[in-house]
Amino acid sequence: MTLPFTLLIDPEPADSTRTDFVDTFHEIDSGAPALRVAELSTQRGDGIFETLSVVNGHPQEVEPHISRLVNSAQICDLPVPNPAQWRAAIAYAVDRIPGEGELALKFVLSRGVEHGPAPTAWLHATRAADFSAVREHGVKVITLDRGYPRGVAEEAPWLLMGAKTLSYAINMAALREAKRRGADDTIFLTHDGYVMEGPTSSVILRTDGRYVTPAPSGAILHGTTQQSVFEYLTEHGESVEYRDVTVDELRSADAAWLVSSVRLAVAVTALDGVEFPHDDELTRTLNASLLARTGS
Repeated sequence: MTLPFTLLIDPEPADSTRTDFVDTFHEIDSGAPALRVAELSTQRGDGIFETLSVVNGHPQEVEPHISRLVNSAQICDLPVPNPAQWRAAIAYAVDRIPGEGELALKFVLSRGVEHGPAPTAWLHATRAADFSAVREHGVKVITLDRGYPRGVAEEAPWLLMGAKTLSYAINMAALREAKRRGADDTIFLTHDGYVMEGPTSSVILRTDGRYVTPAPSGAILHGTTQQSVFEYLTEHGESVEYRDVTVDELRSADAAWLVSSVRLAVAVTALDGVEFPHDDELTRTLNASLLARTGS
């Protein structure tokens, strides 16, 4: 099967007891019309998504991605997805896409058409971009104020802070601002100076011999690749920790990484225009480990 590959999905209720979902999957031409004009995912960004990596035929972190999709649906008052159906859809796609190289598999659940009978769901697989250069050489990063204080997600849950929604306009604007400032990427800060995450990544730093990431909360997604990195570090005797991280602590760290499902681990080489220490050997080791995963 050539890429891209697209599969429309008829969502099953979360409590459905069926075990065979093949008749709910519909392969379509990736270039053909598929969404209605009134589709809320395109009109309002009213939907959620996940993107996982498929490396040499092995889908990565399937269960964490599905769990996060379920969590996002609950936050957004969307029909809760059926995990078994999404596992089956991912397996169906993986069986039909190339078994070599790095691929990106994105799956989406939208509210559909306003007052419509059912949500809209689909899965789309493409060849992943070539991230070998940034994995090897790292990225220059700026910090940007996200515009609200720590704890706002708990105080204002209607902001949907902990959901991975399709509304990515702010995230993309932040990346454009980084480019305007001569950098490659961004780390968001709360208004009171706490590290959050990147527009498309989690943040890990090394300080005082420990590897630290901002604690997942209503405002910070629990990164799937970050979890894999922590598993690797723990297995190799390193100390890891989830906790609040101030921007001053980030600036004084002896190394930091942005990690995400498809780009994997990239070292921060400059922060707000100042050269930043980086561990190239460990970065290569982490990426070799991430690329070698065969489980889900």
